[in-house]
Amino acid sequence: MSKVWKVVTRTQKDLIEQLLFNRGIIAEAEKEKFYNPQISDYQKLVDIPNIAVAMKRIKKAIDDQELIVVYGDYDVDGITASTIMYRGLTSMGAKIIPYIPHREKEGYGMSKIGLDNVRALGASLVITVDNGIVAIDQSHYVKELGMDLIITDHHLAHEDGRLPEALTIVHSTEMCGAAVAWCLLHKELSEKMGDELLQFAAIAEVADMIPLTGLGRAFVTEGLKIINKTKNPGLIALFREAKIEQGKITAKDFGHAIGPRLNAIGRLEHAIDAVRLLCTENEKRARDLARLLQETNDKRKDFTTIAVDEALVSIKKSGNKKIHIVHSETFLPGVIGLIAARICQETSKPAIAISIGEKISKGSARSIDGVNIAETIRACSDILVDVGGHKGAAGFSILKENIPQFIERMDQLLIDLPEDVEQILEIDAEVEKKELKKSLVRQLQKFEPCGHQNPQPIFVGRSFQISDIRTLSEGKHLKFKADGIDAIAFGKGDMITVLEQGMLIDLVFYLEINIFRGQENLQLMVKDLQV
Repeated sequence: MSKVWKVVTRTQKDLIEQLLFNRGIIAEAEKEKFYNPQISDYQKLVDIPNIAVAMKRIKKAIDDQELIVVYGDYDVDGITASTIMYRGLTSMGAKIIPYIPHREKEGYGMSKIGLDNVRALGASLVITVDNGIVAIDQSHYVKELGMDLIITDHHLAHEDGRLPEALTIVHSTEMCGAAVAWCLLHKELSEKMGDELLQFAAIAEVADMIPLTGLGRAFVTEGLKIINKTKNPGLIALFREAKIEQGKITAKDFGHAIGPRLNAIGRLEHAIDAVRLLCTENEKRARDLARLLQETNDKRKDFTTIAVDEALVSIKKSGNKKIHIVHSETFLPGVIGLIAARICQETSKPAIAISIGEKISKGSARSIDGVNIAETIRACSDILVDVGGHKGAAGFSILKENIPQFIERMDQLLIDLPEDVEQILEIDAEVEKKELKKSLVRQLQKFEPCGHQNPQPIFVGRSFQISDIRTLSEGKHLKFKADGIDAIAFGKGDMITVLEQGMLIDLVFYLEINIFRGQENLQLMVKDLQV
């Protein structure tokens, strides 16, 4: 489906000023804060309520040598938050063990199985990271087992205001779970350890889609400075596996290279190995664990590709649906979110992938603008075991025998959805060809780190004359020159059948400098094109 180009009307002659204006950054003080963000600029947000109460109980546990268990999660945020808490408290002399639940056997957050395991270890204090704010029943069970509970989390609490029963709750929705963990500890740590742990929070801020504005931007900016000089053996080994160069690491690398490798182990195996990687000081062990994460990520890619291919065949057979729901016993629970995301991306329609189990099946959904998928699925709550999520993504559990009824009801709920929902491509500004210079790319670097709510600036240019048209990667990608400037369009190799030498086309793109054999050349990274 072709995208609808939505171009911001240009009101500023200077392109950089236009980009700042688009982002609501107008006053000089705001510009300075945007270009040089510092965590200290947001001290009120960093000083989360109840930190003092939490630290008092933690220090007592350290003094009495009680066993503390950090109860984390199997995604990047949970892994890095567990790392921060484990390494930080260990440096303070704590007796501590990280506990990550198994995705399939225990599920997200605290569970009866998990808490029984924690009690069996001999723990007297449980500290959650990246979970716990909605764990009402679980908090009561912690008390029954005779343990104290400190909750640190960033997710939304129950709408009715109910909170778990805990010694105290350190909670903020202004940052990711790893950043909350860092805020709890940083004043008690040495400057060196505080900096060391900040890099993990920065990775999670990007991976967990925290807005890269305000405090989130400050976390990532400061974290990038640290990670580009880090001596952490696990991270260095991970960089090597991901083929990214230390000293040139960007927020994009957090999202596309480091995050997926940390995530993969929790999707297919057990995420505790990712925590071990980030905590080890042994270089050989770091290399072995990084290799394990890389191999697992490769498997994850293979499983996802096979499952998506199977799903797309199923979709073609089912005809033109308003929502695509695919299900199979071969879908691994750890990759159904990726399957749903790929189908949604390929078809521009809401998508649900269900991994069929013996009794309970797991589902994951991704959606498009205009369809709140979590609310739509909640309309079927009477036939679901549980459901959670937001307008763009959701997860649920369902009895195997209820799947046919669920599919039928979801079809009916979205029956009024238009056949073709327009995909909007937001564009920062229309530019003249004379503005496209290497010096502009260097100015645009001041907008880094780019990501959620601070997207990489993209532009539209009109009537480029194209030449040297060819494809790369067995026809997958398109490469050409646009008025003599190098251009590449990933995933658009099929367009070669409609393009001709000398043809005039409009392009939507972002800018990069491509370094080849020591030569720097301007390059247009094409997002979309129209003849």
